[in-house]
Parts: sequence; C-alpha cells; structure tokens
Amino acid sequence: MPDTQKPPGSPPTVSVDAGSYRVVRPESANDVIDLLRKHSIQIVDLKFTDLPGLWQHFSITLPEVHEGLFEAGIGFDGSSIRGFQEIHESDMLLRPDPTTAFVDPVLSTPTLSLICDVVDPVLQQPYSRDPRYVAKKAELYLKQTGIATTCYFGPELEFFIFDSIRFGQDQHSGYYYVESAEGDWNTGRDEGAYGGGNLGYKARYKEGYFPVPPQDTLQEIRSEIALTLQQAGVQIEVHHHEVATAGQNEIDMRFATLTRMADNVMIYKYICKNVARRHGKVATFMPKPLFADNASGMHCHQSLWDEERNLFYDASGWALTSDLCRWYIGGLLQHAPALMAFCAPTTNSYKRLVPGYEAPVNLAMSQRNRSAAARIPMYSDSPNARRVEFRCPDPSANAYLAFAAMLMAGLDGIENKIDPGAPLDRNIYDLPPEEAAKVRKVPGSLEAALQALEADNAFLRKGGVFSEDLIQTWIDYKRTREVDAIRLRPHPWEFYLYFDI
Repeated sequence: MPDTQKPPGSPPTVSVDAGSYRVVRPESANDVIDLLRKHSIQIVDLKFTDLPGLWQHFSITLPEVHEGLFEAGIGFDGSSIRGFQEIHESDMLLRPDPTTAFVDPVLSTPTLSLICDVVDPVLQQPYSRDPRYVAKKAELYLKQTGIATTCYFGPELEFFIFDSIRFGQDQHSGYYYVESAEGDWNTGRDEGAYGGGNLGYKARYKEGYFPVPPQDTLQEIRSEIALTLQQAGVQIEVHHHEVATAGQNEIDMRFATLTRMADNVMIYKYICKNVARRHGKVATFMPKPLFADNASGMHCHQSLWDEERNLFYDASGWALTSDLCRWYIGGLLQHAPALMAFCAPTTNSYKRLVPGYEAPVNLAMSQRNRSAAARIPMYSDSPNARRVEFRCPDPSANAYLAFAAMLMAGLDGIENKIDPGAPLDRNIYDLPPEEAAKVRKVPGSLEAALQALEADNAFLRKGGVFSEDLIQTWIDYKRTREVDAIRLRPHPWEFYLYFDI
C-alpha cells in the first residue's frame, strides 16, 4: 500500500480527466431516492454477504423503493444461504444501508446497488451470523475500549486473470486445467489464431513483477478495473502485474475504516470478476491456483487513530512505532494460529503458507522485512504513514470477519500489553536451523487453524463481537464442507506417487 500524506479523515477523491471530484456518499433514504432520479435508475440491486464471504443478491423495481424499505427491510429465504438459517427458521430480512449506494458500473441496465445488513425478523435485531454485523460490532467495541476512535485497514488483494479454467471431480476422475497466454508453459504454443507463430514475451516463473507491455498483457484490463472501481466510489492508488506467471495482478485501494473497507473488498472482487469476463477472461481470488509459482496474498495494513492522531507513531520508538503499536502486533502474533481460521480460511490457503518459500509463515515482527508476518513499512517517516502490515491473510478471506478478528487480536494485545518479541530485521528464511526453530509458525493446515480457533477464541468474544454460535458454525462449516470434503477425495498426484506401489 503506497504511503500518503493525506489526512485519513478526508473523503475519497476520484480523478476524472484533468480534474477531480469528491465522492459524495448518500446518508439517508431520501438521498438514495434522489440518486434514483438523478441517474434515471431502473433497477435497485440488494447485495449481502454469506458466511464464507461471497456476495448474494436480488433485484427490485422502483415502485418497491421507499423510505420504509430502509427501516422495515425486505424478506428473503435465509435457509438457502450458506452458513445461515435452517429451513424451519428461514424467514429473514435485508435492511439496505443507504450510505453504501453506488450506481453499478458493470451492468448495462441503469442499476443502483445497495449493500444490506441482515435482520432476524422475530427478534427484530441484527442477525448474529451476518458478517457485516460482526465488522460493525468490532468498530463499536474499539470505541468502547477508549483505546482509539477509529481503525483503518488497507488490504492489498492479489489475484489471477486467466484465459480459461476447467475443473471437475467425480467418483472416478478428477482434474483442473488452467490456461493463460502469459503462462511460461506456453512459450512453445502455436498461436496462429493471433496471426501466426508465437508472440513470445511470457513471464518466466517468479519473474512477473513489474514488466511493461507487451509482456504485461493485462495493463489495459487492470486500468479498466481501476477506473470502474472509482466509478463505484472505491479510490484506487496503484495497479501492477504481480510476481507469478500467467496473469497475477494487484490493484491497491486507498485505506478506509474497517466496515467500509470490507464493503470495498466486496465491490473490488465483484468488479474484477465482471470486467475480466467482459474481456472473455476469468479472475480468481483462490490463493494458490498454480503449482511452482507465487500464490496470492492479502497483506493487511492497519492502524489505530484518536480522531486525527495516529496512535501507532512514536518518533523515539523502534521503527518510529509506539508501545501501543507493538502491543497490537503482539496480539496479532499471539493469536495468529486462531486468526488464520478467518484470515486464511481455505484448504488451498495452506498451499501458500508453506515454510521455506516466500510466504509469511514466521510469527515475528520486523521493519521492511517481507519474510516476517508483521512488518512495519519504512517508505516514509511521516506520522500518518506509520502502520503495521500483517502479511499472513489471503484474498479467500471473508473481509468482514478477517478484519474484525485482526482488530480484536490487536486490541487484546494492547489491553494485555503483549510483548511481540525482539524484532527480526534479518532474512528469516536464511536463519541457521537452530535459530529458525525458535520462531513460531502459522498453522500448516486449515484443520490446525480450526483447532487453534477452538482453543483460543475468548479474545474474539469480548464485547459480544463474535458470538459463540458464529464461531462454532464457522468451525463446523469449514470442517464438514471443506476439510473433510478434501480429505475424502484422491488427489491426482497420489496416482503418480502410489499407483504402482
């Protein structure tokens, strides 16, 4: 995430041609209704997030949009949503948040999108398993502690854009097949459809960082994604090709408050996928879709503020950080095994978090050093720029739950003054074996992370931010639908290793 000198309280600015304008977000139902008229909207789309972290939606026509919609909500079947209700308690409500309204830039029909909160109609209260509600509770708990008024998050989501993807598994077969014109494996492909011969310029494995076109074939698509995101009110700072071959990318958003940034992550994924599809390609946030090359992470920059003062800055502290910042890091590192259940929440995540490679598996803090789990970026000595970058999460995470969990771990570190240990300002990958053995590591599997969450979740339940029901539902869902489902199926490589045994 690039450094910035702009005060964090300033509203986002979107560049348009030679000028700029401020994104004016609606504040009330009446503001939303004015937007409908101003943009000649024909459809209103109501979006919300299921427990694993995928957007769901349905659309309504204009006669259904009135002030009462924002107060009473609109019904839907919660039993059909992953991680939500059973069939005998399926009636649920969506209550649109007027401050999230944006004109949907990927649809040809004039459509206004609204992000919604989920409500239990019987209790007339926010639904405890609604991920967005958890994020909002975390921000409220932060204020109640008196430690800070605001938490800012700036995630760096990496993702791949492929030309095509095929996969399948049944009782007697299983495969996946990724195709990309940028893939290093295609140096010998006949590309006659493009005018004869092979166009070359394939990014070599682990050499995809920052090449210019024609090697970077996705420059125009990333620019289109960035500008489309800005149309939706998400400010973009930078975009570039990432390290891996076959079309790995990164587009960085300007930091925002916790729930707002989680909203922006959902918009980001939605627009990346739809713009890629517009070009006949497919975007994926799966952490490790390719063997033998870099995976996709979601490094999360975070800081605590008291109004306009960055509480992580201390001119006389190590790496210009305050005691409060280092205790926050101590909480992240102490609770990292449990955090991974939300921050790296797929079995595929642990194909990325493997010791001995470039993944941030070492639970240590450092300045500048990307081999540590918690890093202090040192691009600038500005007080506004002081933050911690937690590098373990990946983009398969449900951003609402992951951001809330990281904040709760950091606050627990501050409340208990947890010592993060001495800084490791060396390449941890090159430590002698006896020293490396002393550095704690993240869990090696999703099952291990879920076990850690079972054993260590009291910090999440403070202030009722994460309910016991949500934590147990998450663990049960992940075990039955993902861990066990993967464990039961033969892997193609097992045939190579064992068929002749």
